[in-house]
Amino acid sequence: MKTERRGSDMDDLQVRRQRRVSATADAEAGREDDLARREDEQARRKRHAREERRRAQRRRESQDGAARLVADRAGSWTLDGPDWTFFELQKYFWNPLMDFWFRMEVEGWDNIPEPPALLVGIHSGAPLPWDAWTVGVQWWRRFGRTRPLHGTAHDLLMAFPVIGTYFRKMGVIPAAPDSMAAALAAGRDVALWPGGERDSLRPWVSRDEADLAGRKGFVKLAIRSCVPIVPIGTVGGPDSMPVLATGRRIARFLQLDRIARLKMFPIALQVPWGLSPALLPELPLPTKIRTAFQKPIEPDCDPERADDSDYVEKVYDEVRASIQEGMHTLARRRRLPLFG
Repeated sequence: MKTERRGSDMDDLQVRRQRRVSATADAEAGREDDLARREDEQARRKRHAREERRRAQRRRESQDGAARLVADRAGSWTLDGPDWTFFELQKYFWNPLMDFWFRMEVEGWDNIPEPPALLVGIHSGAPLPWDAWTVGVQWWRRFGRTRPLHGTAHDLLMAFPVIGTYFRKMGVIPAAPDSMAAALAAGRDVALWPGGERDSLRPWVSRDEADLAGRKGFVKLAIRSCVPIVPIGTVGGPDSMPVLATGRRIARFLQLDRIARLKMFPIALQVPWGLSPALLPELPLPTKIRTAFQKPIEPDCDPERADDSDYVEKVYDEVRASIQEGMHTLARRRRLPLFG
């Protein structure tokens, strides 16, 4: 009996050893597969970035006049930013602004995936959309220099001598396919507001509506770069500078679309200007800004999906719905119409 029991124990020990060896081999194979997948995704991002860079160069060469000037100045970008020394100095401006003026609340940090990721949201105001800039500064508060975030801005803002220089020092890049693809290929996170001026300068009565302007390029970018999309819901920003009229007719008369890709010339209530063009520098009203990172959406990485209009539309609707849901949740906490 003892011999049989000893033999049975030896068999059990051998089975356990074999299981451990098998589990170790499986784990090693899983790590190798994961490494191969990451390397393949990185190669795809770099290839896509090179293709977008060539397309951007061809677009600039086909332009002339004022449009070419704006495109050339905006297209002068690098991924060297942010200038961290300069960024550190900004805390003396941004920290009191966020904590005491806007009394900002941020939630959903647990929803941020591993880099690189494409953050997509809505924003308000011009030339400094406060609810967008505060996301970038809060990101720096959270991650410091270990995980830089590249915000994005309209070509016209990037082309302005003083504003463009400030944006670049803060790590902002043009909201263009080539610059964003390059940042993602470098493993950086990118924050994008696809609605552009239609979103940032939407009428105050539509302040709690997620307007992405039907622009689906960000979905194609995420597919071709194989990165997750993190929707951002935010409310309160439009209250800092209430827009009363869009000024589309004025924009058409001034041909702003041809010169600077602007389809609006909005009129807003601003301090200290009163009722005035919304592109003037202003002192924001002390609204309360609430922001929430939503759960990430991971589109299919098959490059052919980027040419599937039905699939792109589906992901676009999913992202917009997530942003809108977040905005509804945050808006229900509002106590006062303008001051939160």
